[in-house]
Amino acid sequence: MRDLIGYGEHPPVVGWPHDARVAVSLVLNFEEGAERSIEAGDEFDEDISIFGGWSADPSRRSLMKESFFEYGSRVGIWRYLGMFREFGVRSTVMACGVALERNPEAALAIVRDGHEICGHGYRWRGLVGMTVDEQRSEIRRCVASIQATTGVRPSGWYVREGITEETRDVLAEEGFLYDSNSYSDDLPYYVGTKKGAHLVVPYSGDTNDARFWGTGSLGSPDDYFAVLRDTLDCLLIEGSETPKMMSVGIHLRIGGRPSVAMAVRRFLAYAQEQQGVWFATREEIARWWLDNAPAEPALELEGAR
Repeated sequence: MRDLIGYGEHPPVVGWPHDARVAVSLVLNFEEGAERSIEAGDEFDEDISIFGGWSADPSRRSLMKESFFEYGSRVGIWRYLGMFREFGVRSTVMACGVALERNPEAALAIVRDGHEICGHGYRWRGLVGMTVDEQRSEIRRCVASIQATTGVRPSGWYVREGITEETRDVLAEEGFLYDSNSYSDDLPYYVGTKKGAHLVVPYSGDTNDARFWGTGSLGSPDDYFAVLRDTLDCLLIEGSETPKMMSVGIHLRIGGRPSVAMAVRRFLAYAQEQQGVWFATREEIARWWLDNAPAEPALELEGAR
């Protein structure tokens, strides 16, 4: 059953480290090379509509389409790794197994710089339409791939096109700390699974560079910076009473372009000038929440029923 009430008028007051009012989660989406493509054996290439339409034969491989995605892996990832080193912040990289396999140098650099890797599927696709066994197989394949390429096991999960009613049961059984397939709150929250309480660290669509793509609503990097700045300002005001969380979603083939990257750079500089901002990976946020805001007993017991 859907939960349209959530925390209601009085969310839990869970202080962040250093008395921060807002936990800012920077997210890099590393999907390049894992998208649908004829080159990878799919029936058609991933759609792009950045020019308002595409005239190429959809049944034939398009090197032009492929090149849009390639930019993120060839250039975008290095631009952000360098920027984040400069500002001294760490991100969560929502990475597809195939994307890391096809750029092992970048995969190792992500770990070297202390960024978290969150499971984003083996290929860039969701779990909707899969049976429970198919979902478990996809999750395990993604985990095995990431471990083989980077030497680390992801503790979080987020996939394109969503999850099913059974996915969180599987994630809990497979030992995941959290998932981010939700846009429903400004704070982490628990849901019940067959294994007990499971933590959701929600994501955000409005503070996401995907709004530049296709028919997106952002027209310039100034728009993106304004959205990020105003979101942070609002949450800082509210965070004086109830600390909040903010997600910044960046796709390396979109936000990795110079103009959009400059908007993110301006936001990082702005945020670091404010009092009460904690830049954290999603795993750090999840572990802090688990330690400081344990689940209700009813959810913990759900798995025993």
